[in-house]
Amino acid sequence: MKIRNSLVFMVVLALLVGFGLSAQDKPAEPLKDAASEPVGPALGEPAPLFELNDLDGKPVSLASFKGKYVVLEWTNYDCPFVKKHYSSGNMQALQQKNIAEGVIWLVINSSAPGKQGNYPPEKWKELAAERKSAPTAILLDADGKVGKLYMAKTTPEMFVIDPEGRILFMGAIDDRPTTDVKDVEGAVNYVQLALREARAGYPVSVPISKSYGCSVKY
Repeated sequence: MKIRNSLVFMVVLALLVGFGLSAQDKPAEPLKDAASEPVGPALGEPAPLFELNDLDGKPVSLASFKGKYVVLEWTNYDCPFVKKHYSSGNMQALQQKNIAEGVIWLVINSSAPGKQGNYPPEKWKELAAERKSAPTAILLDADGKVGKLYMAKTTPEMFVIDPEGRILFMGAIDDRPTTDVKDVEGAVNYVQLALREARAGYPVSVPISKSYGCSVKY
């Protein structure tokens, strides 16, 4: 009986040791490098810098506009939410008014090749002319690097950057998340509100809002 118990003990011990060894031999899961994870923009912090080509193939750098207010507008002309603001003339009016007051207005398209809203530069020029859109520049981000840098999720999605290069506002253009043109009238336009308050020396009362629209077609 003692011999049998000893044999059982030895078998159990061997199994436990074997299990321990196999667990140790198993490759460890690679640790996630937190630094490699995209952080995205943060209110009050410096806006991520970038350089993109305009419709003439000329590079446009955000850093070159330090000292001015800058608006970033993510767009996709085929998105019904974008169409609402262009067919009503709302977006063009905002562009014209603020550019006349010294604001830099950059329109960015992050649609990937073959995806909705991606067009060659000449087609973009034609479409912008049809809409009478006249921003400071239309920038093409076909590989989506800048869109992902800003974690842009929808079209339209808006960012306002102050003359020091810090983010003042990000999110939805207004408080009416619909495709109905009639909703433009009477809406609280967060972009215009942020610019007006900042230029008057007041804190931005709505610095962030949840963006609405079509998903960016990365």
